Amino acid sequence: MNEQQQQQSLSINVQEKANLIWAIADKLVGHYKPHEYGNVILPMCVIKRFHDTLKPYKKQTEALQKQYKEVVKQMQENDPNNSAAVEDEQIKSVIASQLHLQFCNVSGLDFAALTAEPKQIEENFNAYLRGFSKEVRLILDNFGFNREIEKLANRNLLYEIIKAFDTDKGDLSPEKISSVEMGYIFEELIRKFSESFDDQAGSHFTARDIIYLMADLLVHNQIDDLKQQGKFLSIYDMTMGTSQMLACLDEKLKQINSSVDVKAYGQELNEQTYAIALADMLIKGGDVSNFKLGNTLSDDQLSDYTFNYIISNPPFGIEWKTAQDEVFAEHNMGERGRFAPGLPAQGDGQLLFMLNGVAKLDKDNGRMAIIQNGSSLFKGDATSGESNIRGYLLENDYLEAIVQLPNDLFYNTGIATYVWLVTKTKPSNRKGKVQLIDASKCFEKRRKSLGSKRVDISEQCRQVIVQAYSEFTNKSYGSEANNTLVESKVFDNDYFKYRKLSIQQPLRCWYYANKQVELSALKDKDRAYIETILPLYSTMFSGERMSDSDFFACLKAHQIKATQSQIKLIRTVLGTKDASAPVALAKPLDPKCTELVADSSLSDTETIPFQTNTEAYLQANVAPFAPGFWVDGEPKIGYEIPFTREFYRYEQPQSSETIYKELQQLEEQELQLMRRIMN
Repeated sequence: MNEQQQQQSLSINVQEKANLIWAIADKLVGHYKPHEYGNVILPMCVIKRFHDTLKPYKKQTEALQKQYKEVVKQMQENDPNNSAAVEDEQIKSVIASQLHLQFCNVSGLDFAALTAEPKQIEENFNAYLRGFSKEVRLILDNFGFNREIEKLANRNLLYEIIKAFDTDKGDLSPEKISSVEMGYIFEELIRKFSESFDDQAGSHFTARDIIYLMADLLVHNQIDDLKQQGKFLSIYDMTMGTSQMLACLDEKLKQINSSVDVKAYGQELNEQTYAIALADMLIKGGDVSNFKLGNTLSDDQLSDYTFNYIISNPPFGIEWKTAQDEVFAEHNMGERGRFAPGLPAQGDGQLLFMLNGVAKLDKDNGRMAIIQNGSSLFKGDATSGESNIRGYLLENDYLEAIVQLPNDLFYNTGIATYVWLVTKTKPSNRKGKVQLIDASKCFEKRRKSLGSKRVDISEQCRQVIVQAYSEFTNKSYGSEANNTLVESKVFDNDYFKYRKLSIQQPLRCWYYANKQVELSALKDKDRAYIETILPLYSTMFSGERMSDSDFFACLKAHQIKATQSQIKLIRTVLGTKDASAPVALAKPLDPKCTELVADSSLSDTETIPFQTNTEAYLQANVAPFAPGFWVDGEPKIGYEIPFTREFYRYEQPQSSETIYKELQQLEEQELQLMRRIMN
């Protein structure tokens, strides 16, 4: 069975379960608002998953409880002050260990027993939940499910919901539903709940086809190394959602080397998706203490860690104002913090997540694949926070490649998105280089859209993209005709660096004898000053006009003084700008002054590629159009990655004759259609 067939089989199984669970949500109609269904259904799915995982161990658990009953009794006799809660947790821990699990339930109840006593459903269900190990109860606390139990019981819904889950078709055991499938089910449910409230469904998870591509790009050039025995690897997702990106990367690593020891770490802001991630890790037997709840930007709970692989899809277009105090404080720490290179505009924090990832890369072999939207490529002027962050990646030679993904690939957005590959240890052939890969035309159309997701990255497409990345050269792959076109280009790091120069041109103006002066818009003080000049104005001219230097020389001869602000006022009110006039001086009343004054209306900037000779560029592109120009101040250094421009291909528009013929054909078709209609 190839990957596509596996995905189809997976999709059918997932859809059946998701539809079954979604149907259970119908029982909440009228009692809950549609977007609140998840408050009940998601934790119930987790509880049922735990229930079905433990079901084969029920008799063994009861036997172990009986076995340790005397141990508990002995503990109480030896230490009368020992609390029942402590005893319970000790017993649960011992039983879970004996079962080779991370958790257990010692209540003696299951869903069948719960539904057998409808009148005691609330009391028994709470007892059942208390029977779980503390790790499971922590997960349920993150859902805030306790407050829903009472509400469900009061509305006579608790029994109905539990009974609906207690069916053979509703079996969510790991033997029937894999971790990957369970992740899909949760994601499908979250998507449905979010759509009912026009929520950002895609902010919680990323489609598997995207994750598999990211995983392949991360490990492709390291496969031989990964096959070595005794490998220990750490993986991290800074916005882990339900942890499915970590699960897919773990799956990929173990396909390469089944004996590899992978430790997954992550942090998540949303309590519900965090709880789902904990549940998945607990059932797989992983260390749930590696998953943290909180804002990665303002409360980094893995600050002392570095990782071999980082995979993440942080939110973009989301402001970081709520975390600004902590972010600014860490920025001011300099190199001791994550955000020393720069801070982006507060309206979009995705580049802060980029810096967080870079700070957590293992210095010897760390690699990161992180999704960004187009603004990370170009937003921000020279010396801005965004530009400085790009400069930090390029100057330190951390940026390895950027892959443009197809549009309409995500559940909640159809915009252009990009995978950035970042590492602190580039291979020798990639040092000082950045590879851009345009895979926007490499996709497979979906038969049915999921939100904004209308296309997938098929196995064939992924192979073409990875081949382009691996060969690291200027080349086109695949074909646009069958939607597999991928283009690769390689550039020097400095190609994306530029100088931004401020260009000034001298002010040139005439003063005309017949100038009609308008004073009504002036401030009183300015009007009064100009009115002291006007009586002399017409007597100063021997001809039709005067240059700026001659005019101020006449003012000086008439003993009229002027400050620099008044000189500017005179030029604005009495002067007339003209490119044919002589240049004006900054201090026209000072005979020693040779400094030119700039015409602010002609001020401009020039962005010059860093690899281009500045003087040659100015003489070729500025001097012919700006006589007498000069560069004002030092150049600013900026960084921009003009991805779209590099892959733009001009397409000749249709000729007017062709368009006219097409219109004639349409008119003829319309006429024939009308004849048929009118018989």
